[in-house]
This record gives sequence, C-alpha cells and structure tokens, in this order.
Amino acid sequence: MNATRRIGLVAFDRVQALDIVGPLDAFAAANELADGSRAAYELLVLAPHKGIVKTESGLRLVADAVLEDAPALDTVVIPGGPGVRLSAATRAHLAAWLQRRARRIRRVTSVCTGIYALAESGLLDGIEATTHWAFAADVSSRWPRIKLDANAIYVKSGRYYTSAGITAGIDLALAMIEEDLGSAVALKVARHFVVYVKRPGGQLQYSEPLRLQELGAGKLSDTFSWMLEHLSGDLSVEALAEHANLSPRHFARKFKAAYRTTTAEFVEALRLDHARWLLANESSSIDDLAAAVGYGSDDAFRRAFARRFGTVPSDYRRRLAGR
Repeated sequence: MNATRRIGLVAFDRVQALDIVGPLDAFAAANELADGSRAAYELLVLAPHKGIVKTESGLRLVADAVLEDAPALDTVVIPGGPGVRLSAATRAHLAAWLQRRARRIRRVTSVCTGIYALAESGLLDGIEATTHWAFAADVSSRWPRIKLDANAIYVKSGRYYTSAGITAGIDLALAMIEEDLGSAVALKVARHFVVYVKRPGGQLQYSEPLRLQELGAGKLSDTFSWMLEHLSGDLSVEALAEHANLSPRHFARKFKAAYRTTTAEFVEALRLDHARWLLANESSSIDDLAAAVGYGSDDAFRRAFARRFGTVPSDYRRRLAGR
C-alpha cells in the first residue's frame, strides 16, 4: 500500500481523449482515496514528440516526457483513437517503443483501439485480448494470431491487459486499482465515479441492442424498446402490432423491411441473448430463467438455446464459471 507505482499514459495526435483521461482520473482518485503514507501512483503523460498533443475532440494535452526519455514504468496505458488506428507511422512508432520497453514493464495495457499499436508490436500473438466491438473484425483480420474476444469489457493475459471501447478504460483502471490496492479502494473509486466496480455482462449487451434500434424507425423503434422490457410477456405479431397501432399484416411487413428478419426470429434472438446474460450474471434456476425470458417450458428453452449457441444452458453456465 505504501509503494508508489509509476504509470505512463501515452498521448499522441488525434488520441481519443476519454481513453487517456478516464484511466488517468481513476488512478488520481485512488491516490486521494487510498490509505497510505505516500501516493499510490505517480502519473506521467508520455508522447512521441515534444510540445502539445491535440486529441480527437480538440482537447490539448502537454506531455511530461517524450517516449524515448520515459523513466522506468510499472504500467503503461496505450489509448485508442484515429491517431493510432489510421496512422501507420504512429502505430509503428509506438509498436517499436513497446518492443524495446515491454519486457521491463510489469503491466502493458491498451484501451479501445490502442490495441492497434500493441498488436503491431507482436506482443499479443497467441494470447487473449479484446477491443471495441466495432473494430474487432478489423483487428482479427489484420492480426489473426490474437485470440480476440469481442464481447469482453477487458481481458488480462499475463502482463498484457486490453479493454473494450472508451469508457471501458475506466473498468480496466478499476481492475488494476483493485489488483494493486484491494477491493475496498477500487469500490471507493467506483462510487466516486458513480460506476460499477465490475460492470455486469459484456460489451455486446450495449452494442447489439443499439445497432438493432438504429435499424428501426419511428414507431418500430419504440416497439423495440418495449420488447426489451417485456421479454417474459406476449410478443406475438398481434401483440406487437397492437402496441405499434398497426394491423398485424402491415406490422409484419414493416418489421421485416426494417430488421431484415421475421418477428418470431427476432424475438427468439432477443430472448436467448438475454438468457445468456442471465446465465452469466444470475444464479436463478434454469426453469425460472426460462420463464423470465418468455418460454413456457424449460424443455423448449433448452432446445432453442442449444439450437442458437450449440450448447445447453447448464453447460454454458458451467463453462463460464470455470473460466
């Protein structure tokens, strides 16, 4: 608790501001909230060059040191943004620096598309990692040797830590604070930030409903939100059409045009995806869980789940518990 750990947060032109400022503020809050005779963290902003760094949003940062002059570090945080995702020169610069320094750094971390620099260095080859869901396919195609989990909020693989998009950098920082200073301090920081100390579920619970909602328009968008709130109820075409104030035939036609699938297939997908989240985060019995997502019998639920995910609910839960 009394050791000071030096953390280097890398800034570069067109960095995503929250990727760097979020973890920076979390570690700074830990300094304020931890009990100790000295600061838990020494925080340094590092950059590839001297002078001002302009973030993607226009916020200007002044680095404490250039990368080549950085002192010994306990942890390094590589944020994302178009400056690393789209600039081959920046990516190569950061990757080369990581190759030289990583073996002397206890924790090497990336936030969001900061993985582009870490992946370019080759340090993630053969290990598990994550990134923002919207860029997971691109990362997998560029660096196929990385075992990418597009749903994880953050992943720890030995000394390498990677996180999902933007605000997930705070989740990652909280995990490292808990690792260093204990759960009580991490909880204090989380309460100070008004966030979960450990966010429930994965990032796809946020991305997929929003993507589907964007496909709908007007009354269908409202109906989608209503469906999410009534997964255990009647979600037949007739019930949905009544909510949308349309005839069942007109509703079914508009729904398929908007979502490119039938209402029955769509409802099953919503129910089973939510069931998957419940299996990962709740201890309810399979029977109760089936009823919670609108299945009249546990047998029908098990068959539908196996058809969609290739395993039965009980095995899915056991596999998550083991992991």
